[in-house]
Amino acid sequence: MRRFDAIIVGAGQAGPPLAGRLTAAGMSVALIERKLIGGTCVNTGCMPTKTLVASAYAAHLARRATEFGIRTGDVVVDMPAVAARARKVVTDARTGNETWLEGMAGLTLLRGHARFTGPGTIAVDDEILTAPRIFLNVGGRASIPDMTGVGDVPHLDNTDMVALDAVPEHLVVVGGSYVGLEFAQMYRRFGAAVTVVERGERLIAHEDADVSDAVREILEDEGVVVRTGANCIAFAAHEAGVAVSVDCAAGDPVVVGSHVLLAVGRRPNTDDLGLDLAGITTDAKGYVLVDDLLQTDVPGVWALGDCNGRGAFTHTAYNDFEIVAANLLDGDERSVSQRLVGYALYTDPPLGRVGMTQTEAEKTGRPILVSKRLMTRVGRAIEKGETRGFMKIVADAETQRILGAAILGVGGDEAIHGILDMMTADQPVSALRWAVPIHPTVSELIPTLVSDLAPVTPR
Repeated sequence: MRRFDAIIVGAGQAGPPLAGRLTAAGMSVALIERKLIGGTCVNTGCMPTKTLVASAYAAHLARRATEFGIRTGDVVVDMPAVAARARKVVTDARTGNETWLEGMAGLTLLRGHARFTGPGTIAVDDEILTAPRIFLNVGGRASIPDMTGVGDVPHLDNTDMVALDAVPEHLVVVGGSYVGLEFAQMYRRFGAAVTVVERGERLIAHEDADVSDAVREILEDEGVVVRTGANCIAFAAHEAGVAVSVDCAAGDPVVVGSHVLLAVGRRPNTDDLGLDLAGITTDAKGYVLVDDLLQTDVPGVWALGDCNGRGAFTHTAYNDFEIVAANLLDGDERSVSQRLVGYALYTDPPLGRVGMTQTEAEKTGRPILVSKRLMTRVGRAIEKGETRGFMKIVADAETQRILGAAILGVGGDEAIHGILDMMTADQPVSALRWAVPIHPTVSELIPTLVSDLAPVTPR
């Protein structure tokens, strides 16, 4: 049995920096990874997808060149070259992480499948490790929906999509939320016919209806076919690929695609860790139950990142590391409930979001203030020729605190941070009203947006 001061299972976004802090504090640490260093973000998530989004944007902008007074020849998407660029971005990032970890004093990097054999003990292949502190950072993977015929036909998930080096003839995307919509627009711009099939009545249903409707309009304007209200999704083999039954109120009841992407959510990688042998409790979906300090119900065991169900983003996983490190090493008092989570949908234009939606704020029954401005009234958007979308902010009329905001438009994923920071600092809307942002930017309209806040009667 090998003894360490700490064991970290999983080398995603939280594990490696935690290893760095623990070893710097003089601890001996074992970091165990059974697949790829860097986890989902580096290998199959953020980095490859946003690299592909950038290539798709380049193709889209090239097709619009004459709008800017630029003449080009025919636009040709070299998909093998696009895929090779994405692979290089991933490989460079992963190699950098591996080099860092392999040279970290006090760290033992182990490759293999970790399983608990009991409280405080973990087996890696034929070796048994023990430590008084164990941190789970095992991430998640795409869910396979329980839909008729899904097991009888070939289908893709996000991992498969970032590895494609050819453009599908017709990509059918099942799932109208973040992952699905990003791939839908991306591959439409690469030249594929694309159909999005969503069971709900609208896309990204947890967003406000005006946001959902605007995103749908953006996609449809680019030729993406959107089928919502698909209340009986099923799959069957077809000579042209896969037949997807949608049973919508309007349109053909069956869509035939050459490829099918399943983008209906994710599940944690916790089903083969032997958690029951350690007495660690999970919920019905397999997420490890943790308290506000990210501790499990077993003393000395923490869960960070996607596997704890307390965040679904790279930045929340990294913040999990920051919380644990602050509490264990810095004498600080940090908790999950203290953080304010922003996020983005990386369609073009992107959607930056933080806090409550207007719908959520109205449901609280409190008096609220709302302001909305179309991107057609934003100078930077006009100058760039990218005027789709809008910006919206919601505030509490009594406390004068910002409750939430959405910026669907060029630079929205960056501009949202001015609002997020004010909310994190618990500042009144007047503090943002009198900020003097740089011209010409998208952010310069935020003070004006705040000054236009007006009462809205809760529905």
